Amino acid sequence: MTTSTKTSILILDDEPIVSKRLQPALEKMGYEVESFYDSSRAMARVLERSFDIVVTDLKMEGVDGMQFLAAVKDRSPKTEVIVITGFATMDTAKESMRKGVFDFLAKPFKLGEIQEVIRKAEAHVCGEDK
Repeated sequence: MTTSTKTSILILDDEPIVSKRLQPALEKMGYEVESFYDSSRAMARVLERSFDIVVTDLKMEGVDGMQFLAAVKDRSPKTEVIVITGFATMDTAKESMRKGVFDFLAKPFKLGEIQEVIRKAEAHVCGEDK
């Protein structure tokens, strides 16, 4: 396996349209992106390797976003997690933040919004907070 200097991002959302929009846009920005619609497959993948940034939905079949977030942080505390959800409430936002989420975006979000959050998360991961 070759070591990549690209920032690695995992996207987990049970709505395929989210990954279909995000993955090409992020790859164009120079990121290495893996997308999953199935939370158990994504869970298996994060146990295999660490990612710099994880973008996850909260409400999904099987493993929910909070369980996934906890597993990601257990495996790799430096990974920045961005939560995207159509069920944004103050309680879920607070719980996410308590569990170490970098940012929380309510759906529908604009592509530019998530790209900006990812840039900030990348700066944080690389230790160059702007």
